[in-house]
Amino acid sequence: MIANPVVLSVCLMLVLSLLRVNVVLALSVSGIIGGLLSDLSLTETIVAFEAGLGDGAKIALSYALLGAFAVAIARSGLTDIIAGKIVSTVKLHKEQHLSLVKWLMLAAIILMAVSSQNLVPVHIAFIPILIPPLLAVFNQLNIDRRIIACCITFGLVTTYMWLPYGFGSIFLNQLLHGNISSAGLTIDKSQLPIAMTIPALGMVLGLATAILFSYRKPRTYQTAPTNSEQSTSKVLPSPAKTVLNIAIILVALAVNVYTDSIIMGALAGFLLLTTASGLKPQNSQDLFVEGVKLMALIGFIMIAANGFAGVMKATGGVPDLVNSAQSILGDNKAFAAAMLLLMGLLITMGIGSSFSTIPIIAAIYVPLALSLGFSELATVALVGTSAALGDAGSPASDSTLGPTAGLNSDGQHDHIWDTVVPTFLHFNLPLLVFGWIAAIVL
Repeated sequence: MIANPVVLSVCLMLVLSLLRVNVVLALSVSGIIGGLLSDLSLTETIVAFEAGLGDGAKIALSYALLGAFAVAIARSGLTDIIAGKIVSTVKLHKEQHLSLVKWLMLAAIILMAVSSQNLVPVHIAFIPILIPPLLAVFNQLNIDRRIIACCITFGLVTTYMWLPYGFGSIFLNQLLHGNISSAGLTIDKSQLPIAMTIPALGMVLGLATAILFSYRKPRTYQTAPTNSEQSTSKVLPSPAKTVLNIAIILVALAVNVYTDSIIMGALAGFLLLTTASGLKPQNSQDLFVEGVKLMALIGFIMIAANGFAGVMKATGGVPDLVNSAQSILGDNKAFAAAMLLLMGLLITMGIGSSFSTIPIIAAIYVPLALSLGFSELATVALVGTSAALGDAGSPASDSTLGPTAGLNSDGQHDHIWDTVVPTFLHFNLPLLVFGWIAAIVL
């Protein structure tokens, strides 16, 4: 098991990332070396990597359009209203109710992250738009930005793995239910949130630990130029225009749900917002380019992650990893659950996306879990938790890349040590424990 190419590749990718090697380079190098460590030739490895890159095209286009949609929302003035309200509230109550202001700030960040998954499905595109104007406020309150990273990641991950709406509908109803059904497990969609409730509670515990214990001490940052003050002085849209913009966002949400396509929803929202704003075609094009630039790095990382995943599939290392574990599991369900979750952590850490991991894990885990005597709910909990594991703590995950994109806009927030490591410790470890509990008690 230790010599498995998947294990070696993931470990190499993590080491390179911790050494601050660019994530795209870390994924590319680790994928190629992983292929060479298996029975693949250099040519076969490159072919598998390039084939995987193609699988990431849809994701990259989705993020590009989400970025354009997010920039259009920002230009509509809605984010200025939100940021302005937060800044003015902090200035008004900072001295009298400092503790309360901090709690309200964290609650607002969590609410925005949760809403980005279902209510206004822009996913991580809201982060580099809304978070940078608030950095000056975070600095005034001496908030450790690792708390903010944990709050955002909590809202992103917990929402899709538990609530069957928006991105949660894609994760639970489409990917998870579709793949476990294909693997031979029959269960009603309404049962999936029940199976994922205990693992979601692990996320809650991790967030509480980060806020109340790990990062509660004040942390000082240098005050760098931001647009937080500018946001409060901008000419805000009229109430009627604000209502219209909100209605357009709801229409974009409806299009997303109806077509079951993030691309169509983001495209509709962008076109409607730019049309309602009366932008000229040239200005609309500039706005779109700005949005694409906003999400370009994340898109490239996700494409590279798909190339890495393509090589991992081609090596055959994932089934071998599970077969190796099966040979030593025996009939011990408690030990089997722990091993399956640990392997899920390794696989998802390498691929960087729980959505991309489900097809791999479900095809292998479902028959194995059923043969070991796990119930339907326990099997769903194993597959769903194994897929979500690593998403919060992978250097290539959008759940970690997004927070860094916003929090590091002034160069004072490190991706690996301030986002990846904190989210790994506070979310992946509790998920391991609570996913194991769910597999045993359900």
